[in-house]
Amino acid sequence: MPALDVRFVDPDDALAKPLIADLAREYDERYGDIFGEPASAELERYPTAEFAPPFGAFVVLLDAGEPVSGGAFKRYDQTTAELKRIWTRADRRGEGLARIVVAELEAEALRRGYTDVYLTTGPRQPEAVRLYLALGYTPQFDPAHYGEVLDAHAFTKSLVTEGVPA
Repeated sequence: MPALDVRFVDPDDALAKPLIADLAREYDERYGDIFGEPASAELERYPTAEFAPPFGAFVVLLDAGEPVSGGAFKRYDQTTAELKRIWTRADRRGEGLARIVVAELEAEALRRGYTDVYLTTGPRQPEAVRLYLALGYTPQFDPAHYGEVLDAHAFTKSLVTEGVPA
């Protein structure tokens, strides 16, 4: 596999648009309107400025100039970044790209002074649950009952160990 280009972009950048469009499509396919509105409405909840410096970031992985994976974070509180919009193009899943995205976002969050990460995933995204557990995130729910509750499932992770980056 050729080297990927890791690029932090403005959330409104043309390189981010395919990511957001496919994420919206996938949310709607997986969830429909079980939450009382199209699931893609989640993508409109926060102004894109929240995913831009100085408090947020948006990363895209490019292969031959094409976006293949990406994600973002925004400020959750003064010491915590909230990961959002982690996505990998369907034909590129299983290659470890989401792991790269999360690692890039964690490193950038640490550079920005955050010490902790918070995120949520939905009840119909078991691959995301497996990813976050494998990356050392602590579930704020009982993973044995994942999927039984139609609600967001939260995870947390410390980026530092006794004041030193983890």
